[in-house]
Amino acid sequence: MPRTGSPGTALIVLRGNSGAGKTTVARFVREAYGRGCALVEQDYLRRVVLRERDVPGAVTPALIAQTARFALDAGYHVICEGIMASGRYGPVLEELVADHRGRSSVFYLDVSFAESVRRHSTRRVSYTVEDMRGWYRHQDLLGLPGEVVVPEHSTLTQTVELVAARLPARL
Repeated sequence: MPRTGSPGTALIVLRGNSGAGKTTVARFVREAYGRGCALVEQDYLRRVVLRERDVPGAVTPALIAQTARFALDAGYHVICEGIMASGRYGPVLEELVADHRGRSSVFYLDVSFAESVRRHSTRRVSYTVEDMRGWYRHQDLLGLPGEVVVPEHSTLTQTVELVAARLPARL
């Protein structure tokens, strides 16, 4: 794939298990930054746009990468968030990070299954604890240089500040 973005664009990849807080963190970071920051949500692209199951051979990983590339090439900073299991999404995410001309940051929200279930109980969602058990992957890291593991004791505010610090200051 060709290079993407510019030296001034930032790419943030935010991953973790269901219930880890990825979507909440990503939305808070984007809201705090304002215009100029695109949010690429795995669940939205997979469930709403494609209405596709997360199975081997699915096209969602490629759509996530293409959407991120489009936004980066248009001058946006990009936050890609989702479970994005390393086995299916790792190759496209690694390629995206390698091809990005600007600063790329990869975060993994490391939350135990018990804590994921506790957080799940505070939300209205259409899936069960048993569904979550089937999706759960302990420390499903990509292994990319500089990948930051955020422990479950990190508060929402701390995590948002950590991730937001990877975006350039507003002019």
